[in-house]
Amino acid sequence: MDANTEIPPETRDGCRILSLDGGGAKGFYSLGVLKELEALLRPPLCDRFDLIFGTSTGAIIAALLGLGNEVDHVHELYRTHVPDVMSQRGKRARSSALVRLADSVFGAETFDAFQTGIGIVATRWDLERPMIFKSSATLAHGRRATFTPGFGCTIAQAVVASCSAYPFFERPVLRTEGGDEVEVMDGGYCANNPTLYAIADATRALGVARPDIRVVSVGVGNYPTPKRAKPIEWLKRLWVVELLQKTLDVNTASLDQLRTVLFSDIPTVRIDDTFERPELATDLLEHDPIKLNLLRQRGAESFAKREEELRTLLEIHEAGDGEDGDS
Repeated sequence: MDANTEIPPETRDGCRILSLDGGGAKGFYSLGVLKELEALLRPPLCDRFDLIFGTSTGAIIAALLGLGNEVDHVHELYRTHVPDVMSQRGKRARSSALVRLADSVFGAETFDAFQTGIGIVATRWDLERPMIFKSSATLAHGRRATFTPGFGCTIAQAVVASCSAYPFFERPVLRTEGGDEVEVMDGGYCANNPTLYAIADATRALGVARPDIRVVSVGVGNYPTPKRAKPIEWLKRLWVVELLQKTLDVNTASLDQLRTVLFSDIPTVRIDDTFERPELATDLLEHDPIKLNLLRQRGAESFAKREEELRTLLEIHEAGDGEDGDS
């Protein structure tokens, strides 16, 4: 589906959704899942999904996939840059590193560059409500005549907004095409799991019948809390990290529970396993390359446990040939 083309509901043959949770450095787990999913469907994933929604680290991945990148390229960018961003001391340094990364990866590209429907979830600090950057007027729930892709912001600005996990990152201020200045922060505060927003766009904005929607919802995994012996200032910082992590975890689980209540009839595969081995203890600010690679491997293993469900969901008829049912 062309992100900027209106497709009449009567000619649409369904809608595939890929939803990517937030979780900072734990996005390596998502990349492990996505590498296997890409091998199953054939790259690029933007040709296999009609909507790709992402929050925080999921927003980075969603944006890169939506531009036509393959998962290996996304993984290489994560291996190169994520440890540097997360190891910075202080929110100003961390935010500066995030902006540099977004600018180097996305440059001045705008939402018109996306090759499929995209939703990037951020939170408006001033109005205390979601701010969802979208690629096409077809995804708008109103005011289509004045719709501007991404509110007139660049992809880099939208991604930074979605990833700015206050208080560990500063809250950026964006200027929309309409001239409004908006203060934003991490999308995880409103929808760390953006699946409900994507389903709402498919059913209400695009008008797809619920039986014709297929959803792949990818989390970042659940892990033990790190136990570190640190000076008192580091213990305070660790407590804030734990509080933020718990907030995001509760948000994620609540939204998924709500999805199962409201949209139990929409076929969905959710991949978000829990790991209890102490060596996997981690949080969203993880920057140890060895630990991050372990998370990626756990993602691949989680995919393997859901592979048959995914084949059924996405109508992959021939095992091992990578052909899907609507090719």
